[in-house]
Amino acid sequence: MWLCSRMQPTETIHQFYARLRKTEAQGLPLNNAGSGHFNVFPRDTCYRTTPYGRRDFYKVSLVLGTGRLHYADKTIEMDRPALLFSNPVVPYSWEAVSTEQKGWYCLFTDAFVHPVERKETLQDSPLFQMGGMPVFFLDERQQEEVSYLFRKMMEEMASEYSHKFDLLRNYLHLLIHQAMKLRPAEEVERPAGAAARITQQFLELLERQFPIDTEETELQLKTANDFAEKLSVHVNHLNRALKEVTGKTTTEHISARVVKEATALLRHSDWNIAQIAYGLGFEYPAYFNIFFKKHTGLTPLQARNAIV
Repeated sequence: MWLCSRMQPTETIHQFYARLRKTEAQGLPLNNAGSGHFNVFPRDTCYRTTPYGRRDFYKVSLVLGTGRLHYADKTIEMDRPALLFSNPVVPYSWEAVSTEQKGWYCLFTDAFVHPVERKETLQDSPLFQMGGMPVFFLDERQQEEVSYLFRKMMEEMASEYSHKFDLLRNYLHLLIHQAMKLRPAEEVERPAGAAARITQQFLELLERQFPIDTEETELQLKTANDFAEKLSVHVNHLNRALKEVTGKTTTEHISARVVKEATALLRHSDWNIAQIAYGLGFEYPAYFNIFFKKHTGLTPLQARNAIV
């Protein structure tokens, strides 16, 4: 099974440009789009492999060429044209298989996507999905439609039009909607009402605590009471809302997310068990061992050895 020797620290946009030797972009400010950062490039100059880790920016790619996407705790075989989404929360890397790699990719910050406020439709989009499938395989017609949008992005990025970033933002939204149209309707249906709003706020607050990618990072909100206090609601009210919308309690959500992060660190870092335990907010490694085995059936060491 594939294993990276160490989880890389979160990569910034400028570090990304330096790694790919994008000299023409290294001096760009983080607000080159006025509100946030945006850029677009062809994929034919990409490296065959990229380091496994998180980035502090979003990325949308049209992948023409075969390869393997190592995304969170799974490997996805990319054996046909695909539209790929990545966000700052989920670690990933790319391993090319075919010699020829074509297509395009654009990268951008959160501020570029919604300079004023986050639109409800974007909450459902692949940009903000923390789990599930980030890859949308395309047929010939869909590939041509997505290719057209990327060509227009490249053309507009090189133009002198004073409102070009507004236009580029619209092209990006069209890409997002192309992907949303490919998903089954039931996957994008959103519950309405107060319970749904509280659930969304909780899930965003939970995800905001991750990644744990340096030894100085430590979880601050660990219990249902911690989250309820932060959200200014009673813990029973928070539990009822989550149970109504998701079928799971606050504690179940927290535990599942901690297990997911622990698995990623065991799989992709060289931290010892104690370092992982402390990073995830456990006072003693023994408590982490008990917690992890309860939820996975394996001790952390058994889980790590099973990966090698």
